[in-house]
Amino acid sequence: MGFSEDPELQPFLVGIFLSVYLVTLLGNLLIILAVTSDSHLHTPMYFFLCNLSLADAGLTSTMIPKLISAILTHSTVISYAGCLTQMSFSIIFGCMDDLLLTVMAYDRFVAICHPLHYQVIMNPRRCGFLILMCFAISLFDSLLYNFMVLQITCFKEVEISNFFCDPTQLLNLTCSDTFSSDIFTYMVSILYGFIPVSGILFSYYKIICSILRVPSPGGRYKAFSTCGSHLTVVCLFYGTGLGLYLSSTFPLSAGKGALASVVYSVVTPMLNPFIYSLRNRDIKGAMRMVFNKTVLSRSL
Repeated sequence: MGFSEDPELQPFLVGIFLSVYLVTLLGNLLIILAVTSDSHLHTPMYFFLCNLSLADAGLTSTMIPKLISAILTHSTVISYAGCLTQMSFSIIFGCMDDLLLTVMAYDRFVAICHPLHYQVIMNPRRCGFLILMCFAISLFDSLLYNFMVLQITCFKEVEISNFFCDPTQLLNLTCSDTFSSDIFTYMVSILYGFIPVSGILFSYYKIICSILRVPSPGGRYKAFSTCGSHLTVVCLFYGTGLGLYLSSTFPLSAGKGALASVVYSVVTPMLNPFIYSLRNRDIKGAMRMVFNKTVLSRSL
């Protein structure tokens, strides 16, 4: 159903979403380019940050191009296969964001609480294994949703009060008793919401306890500054995610539900590169180096 069928708002919506999409892609690709081009940033923390940028770019690419196309063609219809495909990729990339933030919290926990063993614990093999596990769990979550949605029989000429195929709303379209879909939603919320949040909270509890034992104020500030960007992204991601969950739980208008989804799936991926680049000297230095190399190559 999108946002509005008012013809006067269509050019404004296209301009806004196209600008946000381009900024999101450019910001996340710059993060990836800066990390891969600077050998000093080939560490576990920036390795996970690269994968987070890939997941953010994938999440917006799953939704925004289809939304812009629907506005330009004045057609909000999506095919059955297209809806399942969009739902699957949105779950994979959204779940990847969720799990990567948990892995990054664990990385900061090891770096601050066990600095002498950091290189041994967070070795390249373990980092690769963690990324592989995040992808496997996200793929499994997507398959579970597909299994539930494929059981829906009355899946024809229905209206989804959002700008993409929201998994929670697709489950509500079942013709049979909604008890099984409600149980499934609660189980998924516990596995992919409560457990990752508990892991992040436990990691930061240990981090804060370790930082408070540092004698000098400068040392405490330096230790906590390494977690500032990640903590900001965690609050933004889970804060907007909670808003999206509440919008699907309580009956809201189509515009309000879609707005909650925009903040979670569009605004947050756009802000992540700014949060990490503005608060991180290494990222800003790497971006400056990439920019200088580009300018120098063009001048030559």
